[in-house]
Amino acid sequence: MSLDANDFDQAVEKYHLALDEFMKGNPAPAKKLFSQRDDVTLGNPFGPFAHGWKQVAETMEQAASNYRDGDATGFENVAKCVTSELAYLVEVERLRSKVGGRSDVTPLALRVTSVFRPEVGLWKIVHRHADPITTAQPADSVLRR
Repeated sequence: MSLDANDFDQAVEKYHLALDEFMKGNPAPAKKLFSQRDDVTLGNPFGPFAHGWKQVAETMEQAASNYRDGDATGFENVAKCVTSELAYLVEVERLRSKVGGRSDVTPLALRVTSVFRPEVGLWKIVHRHADPITTAQPADSVLRR
């Protein structure tokens, strides 16, 4: 069964709904969208890259535990490409949540690149990288302080 751009758009819609749940501290819907193969990778704002399904699942659980009472408020599409073997999505995710020990719901934005591939008739995420850099930064921002 071949997947096309319409199938990919439906997968992205599910992905966005799953991120809404993630901001509430629930990683389960997002985890269902990821590949469970050994080559899956995840880079999130809270730590180093996770590689392989076991590490990715654990990292998602930990990351989701940093959020509560939130939601996804919007997605700015930067780029999208869909082929029969691979698809990618580049977005700015607009979110809000209680983060860490904070008691207030705070808006946040993440710069995100997600790579998908067809697996058993579904688009599955094989790589996600998210970080909070959504505006221009000074050159020394890459230096660890």
